[in-house]
Amino acid sequence: MALKTFAAIDVGSFELAMKIFEISPRAGLREIDDIRHRIDLGTDTYTTGKISNERINELCEVLKEFKEIMRTYKVNAYRAYATSALRETENRLIILDMIKNRTGLDIEVLSNSEQRFLDYKAIASKGEGFQKIIEKGTAIVDIGGGSVQISLFDNDSLITTQNIRLGVLRMRERILSMQVKPSQYEKLIEEIVDNQLEILKKMYFKDRVIDNIIVVDDYLSPVMQNPAVCAGGGYMTREDCIALAGQLQGKNKAEIAKKLGISEDKVFLLFNSVVLMKRVIECMNAKLLWAPGVTLCDGMVYEYAEGNKLISPEHDFEKDILACVANISKRYMGSKKRSESVENIALTIFDSMKKIHGLGKRERLLLQIAAKLYDCGKYISMTSVGECSYSIIMATEIIGLSHLEREMVANIVKYNRIDFPYYHENGEQLGMDLASYLKVAKLTAILKLSNGLDRSHKQKFKTIKATLHEQEQELVLSVDTAADITLEKGLIKPKAQFFEEVYSIRPVIRQKRNYRKQ
Repeated sequence: MALKTFAAIDVGSFELAMKIFEISPRAGLREIDDIRHRIDLGTDTYTTGKISNERINELCEVLKEFKEIMRTYKVNAYRAYATSALRETENRLIILDMIKNRTGLDIEVLSNSEQRFLDYKAIASKGEGFQKIIEKGTAIVDIGGGSVQISLFDNDSLITTQNIRLGVLRMRERILSMQVKPSQYEKLIEEIVDNQLEILKKMYFKDRVIDNIIVVDDYLSPVMQNPAVCAGGGYMTREDCIALAGQLQGKNKAEIAKKLGISEDKVFLLFNSVVLMKRVIECMNAKLLWAPGVTLCDGMVYEYAEGNKLISPEHDFEKDILACVANISKRYMGSKKRSESVENIALTIFDSMKKIHGLGKRERLLLQIAAKLYDCGKYISMTSVGECSYSIIMATEIIGLSHLEREMVANIVKYNRIDFPYYHENGEQLGMDLASYLKVAKLTAILKLSNGLDRSHKQKFKTIKATLHEQEQELVLSVDTAADITLEKGLIKPKAQFFEEVYSIRPVIRQKRNYRKQ
């Protein structure tokens, strides 16, 4: 296979970055250039809600230069992603259209969970180093301009991920607005951070041993990668991190910048990152800090290469998403046995209907997630399960899913319980386009039918086999059980009606006679 050249563009809160990579099955991913331009988009967004015309003009000019650099490298493909500075601005659509018209580049705005998942993939691209460190209790602290994402691992499994609005740019603007002395900065940052960490500690940390912390950011990570500053090659002990915070306190910007080999405009943001990490380490009582030195651009090229089968992933990311979802279900008192039963039936039906529904691997994952969360709303209300489940899912971070995908899952779960709406009547209220609406309809039909087949909540079916008979327009569901399934047969009709409406296929239950009770 020919060598591919790929460009990854990150429209960040504090700077624009572009990395050029060579990708080959033999050599894997090789970075050949890294171009950066400092542009503070985040300050505009976080303080006024909009990005100024001056910065938009500068953004477009730099992107034109990036495009010319891509041409000289003969780039085969590119991805350009924007994060919170554009995600949170009120005039986002206008800016994206302007960029497209002026530069010809398509910029995609990532949701928070998509952004953090790409950073996570970048860390995982480090291979054995990542796999080894997450064998013990580990937290990934992903520090952005607008917020911080904290993800917990235990025994190689993702337990939870939570977002807190404590990004270094946002904290900087908050502190500078107070007009206090530099000597007060550390104490103020600690007070802001501690308020949020205390909540997380009570909910997620108190019964867990966190040995290691992985940090991803644009300020502390480069310092930890500098052998003149951090002899550990990206590793730092708890004591070293606390000492670094003390060394930065009270020093002038020029002195710190010269000592650490960074620009002066990054000193305050570095200070914010160091103090934040100091408090996280102390809160979790962690022993070791690792900065793999990766950026969003590294996650972008990894995802591109993985999606185009140019590399073989060493880590099962889908497993992480499902593990995180399982813990969400557990948090809201979901029945593990019940959800596993519904999930098994739903996936069996999905796989048997491939010729009919035309859906792929990603939609199968969304169905799996919906099956795990289908009754989470019972935690709030036994009578409004669908509506409450929708609210819980939309308010919960599911790492790896876009906002649209989370909306799809929430609607699948919601309309598993209530009548499905027709698009021409109130499709706009669903918050999705027609193509996504049709996917939701297809997956909802499968989940409704699966739920109906376990209506007694007793997991009566030892095995279930689904066989599609297209000529007879039937989906034969052969169940292996000795239990009485009169209830399931009697109550399946309304569920089957919607399934038949969506697919023009009639579900038929057949129980093996030699197992039927007399």
